[in-house]
Amino acid sequence: MMEAPTVALLRLAYNYLADEVGAAVRTAAPDQRPSHGNVMEQLDFQDGQRLTDLAAGAGMTLQSTGELIDQLEALGYVERRPDPNDRRAKRIYRTAKASEASSIAAHTAERIETELGRLLGPQRLSALRHDLTRIVEAKGGTARRPIDR
Repeated sequence: MMEAPTVALLRLAYNYLADEVGAAVRTAAPDQRPSHGNVMEQLDFQDGQRLTDLAAGAGMTLQSTGELIDQLEALGYVERRPDPNDRRAKRIYRTAKASEASSIAAHTAERIETELGRLLGPQRLSALRHDLTRIVEAKGGTARRPIDR
C-alpha cells in the first residue's frame, strides 16, 4: 500500500485538531459554524482589522469573508467600526460575546498542545513546530499564534 503524501497527512491532522477546537467552541457558542472559525481566529483583539486583511489571513475571497462577517455581526460576535485612519473604511472587532468562545478555543488549543507533547515527546514536538514554522515562512507566511484570548 502506498503511503499518504505529506500534504494529505498535514491536512488530515489539521482537520482532526481543528474539529476538536471547533466542537469545544460550539459548547459556548452553539450558533457558530465551522466556517466562522476561519475568520474568528484571524481577528485581532485590540485593533480590529479590515475585511481585506481578514480575507487574506483566512485564505478566502472578499465576498466569502464578507458573508461570514455579516453572519457573525448578526449573531453578535463582531462589530464594524470606522477606521480611525481612513473614514471611508471600516474595521472589524470582536465583541464581548466572542471572548468566551475565544477563551475556550485558546484553552482547547493549549490542551491539545499538551496532548501532542505527550504523544510525540517534547523534543519531537519542538522539532515539528520548528519544521512547520519553516514551511509557513518559506511560503511567505508568518507563524503567529492565531488563537488568542
